Amino acid sequence: MSVTDRRTDDAASGDATRDRIFVTAERLFALKGFAEVSVRDITTEAGVNLAAINYHFGSKDALLFEIFRTRSGEINRARARLLHQAETAHAGSPPLRAILTALITPPVSWTDPNSARFVSLQFLIRARSEGTAEMVEALRRDVTALSRFAEALARACPALKPQDIYWRLHFVLGLIHQNREIELERLRSVSGGRAGGEPVETQIRLMVDFAEAGFAG
Repeated sequence: MSVTDRRTDDAASGDATRDRIFVTAERLFALKGFAEVSVRDITTEAGVNLAAINYHFGSKDALLFEIFRTRSGEINRARARLLHQAETAHAGSPPLRAILTALITPPVSWTDPNSARFVSLQFLIRARSEGTAEMVEALRRDVTALSRFAEALARACPALKPQDIYWRLHFVLGLIHQNREIELERLRSVSGGRAGGEPVETQIRLMVDFAEAGFAG
């Protein structure tokens, strides 16, 4: 085996280890909470050396932030892609419903237990209440993706004042964040099983219906 081949194998092995740590940590943090999971818990579960987290990520907090950054980025890119498709289909001026669908669909689709990103969503839910200072700062300051939606909503609803646009966008985000399994369990209880068990596609439609009415009113 040549030196180049060995380096390629070493890099592949390193990437595989890093990925295994990432996925294992994401699952453990999502299930048990950030404070309850130690570096040793992660490395033992992942079957890697105790020093591997520091080598690949720098620290437990840096690993947490990397998972948060990666999964948040996936949602934002999916939203941006759907919004771009809507803009392309409507000559740069998509209707209100198309904008709201682009905003709501990516995160809500992850609530499906069969989704490959179901665990990732549980991690992001925890990040909002248990996140590190760096995560909290990112949630507070990293608003580029949402600003694009605010601009699109303002174009779609010219009769609304800017203040109203931002508040109603804020309410829609609250609607999305509220759509967690524990809240759906409460919905099933209060409705006697009449609501809360719908497939994700139906939930998205109902949420878009509600949000659209909020902007139209």
